[in-house]
Amino acid sequence: MSSLPQNMTAIVITQFGAPEVMQPRERPIEMPGDHEVLIRVSAAGVNRPDVSQRQGKYPPPPGAPQDVPGLEVAGMIVACGHGVTRWKVGESVCALVPGGGYSSFCLAHESNCLPVPQGFSMIEAAALPETFFTVWTNVFQRGHLVGGETLLVHGGSSGIGTTAIMLAKAFGAHVIVTAGTDEKCAACVKVGADHAINYRNQDFVAEVKKITDGKGADVILDMVGGTYVQRNYEAAAIEGRIVQIAFMQGYKIESLDMRAISAKRLTHTGSTLRPRTPAQKALIARELEEKVWPLLSKGAVRPVIEASFPLADAAKAHALMEASTHIGKIVLTV
Repeated sequence: MSSLPQNMTAIVITQFGAPEVMQPRERPIEMPGDHEVLIRVSAAGVNRPDVSQRQGKYPPPPGAPQDVPGLEVAGMIVACGHGVTRWKVGESVCALVPGGGYSSFCLAHESNCLPVPQGFSMIEAAALPETFFTVWTNVFQRGHLVGGETLLVHGGSSGIGTTAIMLAKAFGAHVIVTAGTDEKCAACVKVGADHAINYRNQDFVAEVKKITDGKGADVILDMVGGTYVQRNYEAAAIEGRIVQIAFMQGYKIESLDMRAISAKRLTHTGSTLRPRTPAQKALIARELEEKVWPLLSKGAVRPVIEASFPLADAAKAHALMEASTHIGKIVLTV
């Protein structure tokens, strides 16, 4: 620990607003507490919740860095706190963190770290935790997707969407996605989707029913909300499971006919990941390491990277994300 610098560079939200409110600042490096590791960050993933936090719409949970965004990092462990048993100084990991990822050093709970998969660059490793934890807990743990079923993914070209496509296909599911341009639809099919629906000029409810011979989707992963809630009920199969992870179109619905929930015996659930305890996230990490990490090491699944930016250009990364032209993940490099 004595060889570490005293300060680090962090991207600080100086006030709520446009991407430019994020500025590099020097901050003291915090030493790891019990069961924590300190990671020298090589790369950090950029996610939609980071944008919401910058805009003042998504406050970090208590105990997390309040003005430094970033929910996933990859790098080398340079210090271990008391009680750490899994990791040693010098090992490379990727980690899910509650905040503070946009920095040259970041603290993580040891149980929320995973090894960098064999053959992965640090940029690729940094693109894993947030989306893979999110997709695994929502599609597989809460949505109970199994091989042979049909998954409908809204926002198929996003980091979450491309991850959901690849994992669902790896476990034998049939995948339908929605996306906003023909280019994004083509990209989703290239990643592995069986069908891609351009929601701007096609009715996804009608298309899903046509594709499934009237049956509908067994699991629906939705980050849109708003008017999509009613349409998801219509697109769902008997005993369908709808998992809500965001409300980009809004979380208040003026009129909602819920009869389909009874008629089709639907389950509409949802979750958030960031506020969960390290122990709760550790349960997801263990399943990922057992069931998904071997697929990554074999090259059967690999994150889609749209672009990477130097840490100091975090504002440019956020501008790209807000333009919604990207396909896959955006990553910052340190």
